[in-house]
Order: sequence, then structure tokens, then C-alpha cells
Amino acid sequence: MGLPGCIAVIVLLLISWREGEAAMFTFVNRCADTVWPGVLSNAGTARLGTTGFELPPGASRAVPAPSAWSGRLWARTGCAQDGATGRLVCATGDCGSGTAECAGAGAAPPATLAEFTLDGTGGLDFYDVSLVDGYNLPVLVEPSSGERPGGASSAGSCASAGCAADLNAMCPAELRSGGGAACRSACDAFGRPEYCCSGAYANPGTCRPTSYSQVFKMACPRSYSYAFDDPTSTFTCAGGPDYTVTFCPGATPSQKSTTVPAINPV
Repeated sequence: MGLPGCIAVIVLLLISWREGEAAMFTFVNRCADTVWPGVLSNAGTARLGTTGFELPPGASRAVPAPSAWSGRLWARTGCAQDGATGRLVCATGDCGSGTAECAGAGAAPPATLAEFTLDGTGGLDFYDVSLVDGYNLPVLVEPSSGERPGGASSAGSCASAGCAADLNAMCPAELRSGGGAACRSACDAFGRPEYCCSGAYANPGTCRPTSYSQVFKMACPRSYSYAFDDPTSTFTCAGGPDYTVTFCPGATPSQKSTTVPAINPV
């Protein structure tokens, strides 16, 4: 094969690789302490190149996602290596893997979750920040104004989602967890059908906001506060933007910002 043919093959490979990449997630830690982001892909969806990692204050890390990816992202806090077992144990959001990588395990509630479905119905991205499983720290999801190959510009058609408020400071006493490190949902705390939207309450007509979910909703109007909180809590984006997921968006770490190299999908 001559040089022109080799160049053509390389170009085609690059195009194919780029088209298979749906979005870039950039994790940003503006908290005062280190967090350990976790990633859980939904069933039938390819895993990302990492399922969890350490992210110091002020640091960011880019992680590409394949086309049509869906899953959830969160941050673990208060993580340390157990002296007896050597396992990584986290105060909130622990996935139980014992390591920085969650390897297919999800977050133990309470934990603030960022949920995504890329290239879903109508070619739209669907995303939200959910407090249905409780809250452990503020999370903000911001779409970029860029576009993926074959997509129209998404500027103006997307909105930020999330919760920038410190719900731990206003958490009802009966929902407090971990000495105030997190705030449980009423479903997790009490297990009653009217709080869990289960049994006779398993539909939007019977499962309504409660005094507990309203505490979350008033503080974080752009987050899911209970299972059927869809109208004001699910956001869509056309044109295929990238996403920035910021932990503690209202905080300013004292440590100089650093960037961790991007992870490629496997």
C-alpha cells in the first residue's frame, strides 16, 4: 500500500473512533477535600474507561463515553484505606469494591447522583441530578455549547441541572446520616410506600411530593426530589454536547487547579 493509501486508512480510523465517542465527561472537584468519583454504566451499556478514581481538590479529569451510553456518576467522600484489610472504605457513596475502581457496583445511599442517557429518543441526550437516593454533596451538570460529529450546535437548547445547596446543613434530624456527612431520603429512612412510590403509590397520580421531598426541592429546584419529579427535573440536549460534572460548584478550593489526563474507553 502506498503512502496515500496509508494516509486514507489512518483518516478513516480516526473518523470511526471519533464517531463512536458520544461525549466527554469532565469531572471537576471544587470541594475542600478529595473526592472519589464513581461511574456505573446501565445494563447493556459499555463501561467507560474508568469506573472510579481519586480526584484531589481543584483537580479535573476528562473521561470519554461511547455512543448511546447511559449510566450514573457520583462522588464518594471521606475515603481511606482500612488498616486491617487494606480496602478503600468511604464515609458516603461507597460502592463496596474496596478500591478506587467501582467495577460495576453502585453507590450506597445516601448519595447525590448525576444520571445520563446519551443519544436517546429522538437523538436527544437526557440527564438529571437525582436526590431520590439521598444527598451527600452538591453536584452541578453543565452541557457545553459544542457539538459531536453529525450534530447541530446545542447552544441555547440545554440547561444546567443539579443542586448547589448544602442540604446537609438543612437536613431534618431524622434524615441525617454519618454524623451530618449526608442526608437520607425519606424512602431510605422510613421505607414507607408513600415515600418510596411503591405499592399503591407506584404511579404519578398517587405518589405526590411529601414534606421531606419538598425540603430537597425548595433548596434544589433543578434536581429530582422524588421518583415522579420528572417535569421539572429531567433535562434534554440536542446536538451532542460534552458535559462538565462539578462537585461542590459553589466552593473554591485553596489548592491550585490541576488536570488529570483523560482516560480512553476500553
